[in-house]
Amino acid sequence: MSRMSLQNVTRGKVPQPFRVVVYGQEGVGKSTFGASAPAPIFLGTEKGTHHLDVARFPAPETWEDVLEAVRVLTEEEHDFQTLVLDSLDWAEPLCWDYVARQAGKKHIEDIGYGKGYVAAVDQWRVLLAALDRLSERKGMNVILIAHAHIKTFKNPIGEDFDRYALQLHEKSAAVIRQWPDAMLFARHEVVAKEQDKRVRGIDTGLRVLETMHAGGWDAKNRYDLPEQIELAWDVFARLAREGLSGKADKLISAVKVKAESLPEEARAKVGPALARAGRDIEKLEKLLAWCDEQLKKVNE
Repeated sequence: MSRMSLQNVTRGKVPQPFRVVVYGQEGVGKSTFGASAPAPIFLGTEKGTHHLDVARFPAPETWEDVLEAVRVLTEEEHDFQTLVLDSLDWAEPLCWDYVARQAGKKHIEDIGYGKGYVAAVDQWRVLLAALDRLSERKGMNVILIAHAHIKTFKNPIGEDFDRYALQLHEKSAAVIRQWPDAMLFARHEVVAKEQDKRVRGIDTGLRVLETMHAGGWDAKNRYDLPEQIELAWDVFARLAREGLSGKADKLISAVKVKAESLPEEARAKVGPALARAGRDIEKLEKLLAWCDEQLKKVNE
């Protein structure tokens, strides 16, 4: 019987290891996020993880070392559950050096006419394909960490503006942005407050992950995450699994069903409250609890 038969069709969402890119400002806690993932092993320079009690490969000296580390994890037996590449912008010069050596040149720009950077994109694709094989064969999460820099966005429909972007060559950054299931921007939470008749940015002390595209940064996710979450692995993993399970849809449906039995005044508040909650699980659960309280009052 052919494998491509209707009897072999499956339905529903298929749980997969997490594929995440986390980028942001220096010292915000990106490496700590990776260290909090299940059974992590780090690949990269030791400078960003010297304060963390984690397993790590020797710092790669060549692009071949990077690919070899991924191959070893893919083919050999081990107990690691997460690979953290820390960081992409640290690995990029190794990629450029490899491309130059393959072309018989000393520097990537010696290849000429931007061809070196195009060849570098092909090497990033080789690495990403290897990471996909690692996830598929070993069920390992993959976290790619990068720094951010401020770059002017050429706005085709208005004035140009500055925004945070991956600190990589734009051709390479474009490939990296397409790969993960979540590209998250890590930052210190800052609120605007007026002091002495001037508006100042005040650091709240919180560290957050922005999960959706905005004017100030690139971000995306396929996990139905709230727009902003705490910069913590356990928070991310819990919300991502809830999103994949369709929990938000179930809560929204439950709220709408209960709202039909509410008095008119209370029912009128549900629509705006759902709009404010969006797909934030915690907010939806609170709204559902509120509906239950209102129904209890009706039945008393």
